[in-house]
Amino acid sequence: MRYDHTQQAPFYLLLAAVASASLVAAWWIPAPVARFSAASGGGLAAILALSFRHLTVRDEGDDLLICFGPLPIFKRRIRYTDIKRAEQTQSSWLDGWGIHISPSGGWTWNLWGFDCVDLYLTRGRKLRVGTNDPSELTAYVKQRIAPTKS
Repeated sequence: MRYDHTQQAPFYLLLAAVASASLVAAWWIPAPVARFSAASGGGLAAILALSFRHLTVRDEGDDLLICFGPLPIFKRRIRYTDIKRAEQTQSSWLDGWGIHISPSGGWTWNLWGFDCVDLYLTRGRKLRVGTNDPSELTAYVKQRIAPTKS
């Protein structure tokens, strides 16, 4: 059994709109420094829109891959041997979306919604992974780490 799930989210549309507006504004701004600033901001927003369109969580043999995309700038691999336990939970609006340190402890990798799985890692670290498939992800990770723990 393998796990491969991709969650789609509409947040990228806001980033795409900001990118479009900034690039159009840059075309009409006469001052070179302001034009460059608007174009740079628009380009960065376009890259972020392509980076945060979906979140894929996939089994890759010995690792669990967590990857935003379709432009895969932000990704993380976690070895199953480094996962002590997994718990299905929900984040709050304070936890937010994106990649950041969470007020509830550890790092958050979340694209959209409040369903998530907390992965408790070695050395007391925690990673909160947002997903719209929390029960299946939790069950899969528990099944994968069960044989490695004695």
